[in-house]
Amino acid sequence: MSDFRPVLHLFGLILAALGVSMAVPTALDILDGAANWHSFLEAAIETTLTGVLLALATQGDRSDGLTTRQAYLLTAAIWLLLPLFAGLPFIDGAPYVSLTDAYFEAASGITTTGYTVFEHLDKLPRSVVLWRGMLNWFGGLGIAFVAMIFLPVLRIGGMRYFQTEGFDTLGKVMPRAGDIARSLLWVYLSLTAACALSYGATGMNAFDAICYAMATIATGGFGTHDSSFANFSPSAQYAGILFMLASALPFIRYVQLGNGQMRPFWSDPQIRAFLRWFAIALSALLVWRYTHAPDTPEATFRSAAFNLSSIMTGTGFGTANVTDWGSFGVVLSYWVGLIGGCTGSSSGALSVFRWQALGAVIRTAVRRLHAPHRVILPRLGGKLLEDDVLSSLILYFTGYILALGVISVGISMTGADFVSALFATWGALGNIGYGIGPMVARTGTMADFSDVATWLMTLAMLLGRIGMLAILVLFLPRFWRG
Repeated sequence: MSDFRPVLHLFGLILAALGVSMAVPTALDILDGAANWHSFLEAAIETTLTGVLLALATQGDRSDGLTTRQAYLLTAAIWLLLPLFAGLPFIDGAPYVSLTDAYFEAASGITTTGYTVFEHLDKLPRSVVLWRGMLNWFGGLGIAFVAMIFLPVLRIGGMRYFQTEGFDTLGKVMPRAGDIARSLLWVYLSLTAACALSYGATGMNAFDAICYAMATIATGGFGTHDSSFANFSPSAQYAGILFMLASALPFIRYVQLGNGQMRPFWSDPQIRAFLRWFAIALSALLVWRYTHAPDTPEATFRSAAFNLSSIMTGTGFGTANVTDWGSFGVVLSYWVGLIGGCTGSSSGALSVFRWQALGAVIRTAVRRLHAPHRVILPRLGGKLLEDDVLSSLILYFTGYILALGVISVGISMTGADFVSALFATWGALGNIGYGIGPMVARTGTMADFSDVATWLMTLAMLLGRIGMLAILVLFLPRFWRG
């Protein structure tokens, strides 16, 4: 018989923390003299009270730790249920949207996708755009950090939670999950502060600098203006490129850098591959742009570097319309979006690690064709890829491609043109948040999609953020039996 009390207890604590954090936009509304403060206050009370009561009702001895089943359930509960509470202020207050749009917006924030159905961001209360940025920040490993801090305190197997979140490249950097959580949180805070200060130094006001810094480090893409990043100075855009790329690298390597260990960072095969692939894609795009749509060299370079880094890292900020790059630019953007950032960062998509592992498997298969009698095993970074890793890799790639096709067809059946449907699924499943297609062109948002299409995109966002196997395993009867 499954014991759900540990899962409910920990989820209650996390839910209470989410409710308490709503005090920040509430205070901002009161400071601004905006009447919207009551919607955040009501949502804060409802969320906090629900979380506290749930935690109190399920507290008890947790010394035995979490089982694998419970760890998966906690992961799914966080990403599936938190958006329901996080979206409450959008229903009771500005912009007064439906449950469908509120859940979509909150899920887009927490999954760090960055898609939005909100139009006229410049006219919304500052509390609303701040809350969106906070949801991005929480989703970019912030919620996972909170969970990791709770788990060791309760002497529960916190490292299992990290494994369900895809932290398969952590290694034994530190002996305890609690130490890892605190160090990662410190790195996350430091990067956010450095990014905000950099934005402020380039001319952004304090509010914009904070909101865009939270979204940048989370690779989330929620901004405070309808124009996204286009109206900011060139120096701000260069700062955005730097911090978007930095946020797509494994955070654990920053922990090691802080401890004076330089070698793990520079020798990490993920980091080297990510930077190399980005440089190759950028060089190809620049050649195309310089020969087909010449502009000033600096402006062309900045536009290509910013938007390409935004797509590859899954941030979703924009300064230009990718469709203006021509067919080559659109196809290139599609492929770098499928690659994504490094495992252990706040990026989404298939991730560099999985592409490297797939490449190792293909190379091994080719070598076996030339030498069928030799024992050749796939390796990555000098380490042997175990059979269970390879099986998960094949299942993940298969599930990802199937989900991409099935959801794209499903969205197109709701009345969307296939280009918009395909890129909507691409951006949602990869947590990219970069809108492309005729249905996005009018408003720059996903507001023109039907409710059914919106829920399909929401499903894609959750599948992409949680991980295919982590959510699909919940539908296996064997998972619940033993």
